[in-house]
Amino acid sequence: MTRLIAAVFATLTALQGLAAEIGDDGLHKAPWMRDTFKDLSEDLAEATAEGKRLMVLIEQRGCIYCQKMHEEIFVIPEVADYIMENFFVVQINMFGDVEVTDFDGEALPEKDMVRRWGALFTPTILFFPEEVAEGVTASEAAVATMPGAFERWTTYNMLTWVVEKGYETDEPFQKYHARKFETQGG
Repeated sequence: MTRLIAAVFATLTALQGLAAEIGDDGLHKAPWMRDTFKDLSEDLAEATAEGKRLMVLIEQRGCIYCQKMHEEIFVIPEVADYIMENFFVVQINMFGDVEVTDFDGEALPEKDMVRRWGALFTPTILFFPEEVAEGVTASEAAVATMPGAFERWTTYNMLTWVVEKGYETDEPFQKYHARKFETQGG
């Protein structure tokens, strides 16, 4: 029994080490997030140079679904490790004032850029290809959009589907996820 208690304590302690803290803007700050100038073309170039995919995470202060993702999903070691190894993550505050430069060169405060992209929910995650054509917006360039909070396997499988470029195949994400989920043990 003592070993079980020690194992549970060790697991909880490890998960707390991965948990995101709350920043001055009221948003969760995970260790895998990048602090950039929020110029998406520059962020994409840096991500690609590192062999990673650009992921834009739109959140807002007090979002219970963002909290769920940061406290229950993003802290799962398999998910956190996969994000760290494969993604260059830029956080956008849905109601923030920090300037964001879109792929087409348009520069707006975060809140106006989010509106321009048509993002209505938090969290919303936009995933991008390694190259984006000139003159397109982030919402046009995204290869996948994940609107809202999802459970462990849906989130993990979306991450792997993007890295594996499932969007370039005939297998839509829903079928990919169902196929993977069968082997993941729910």
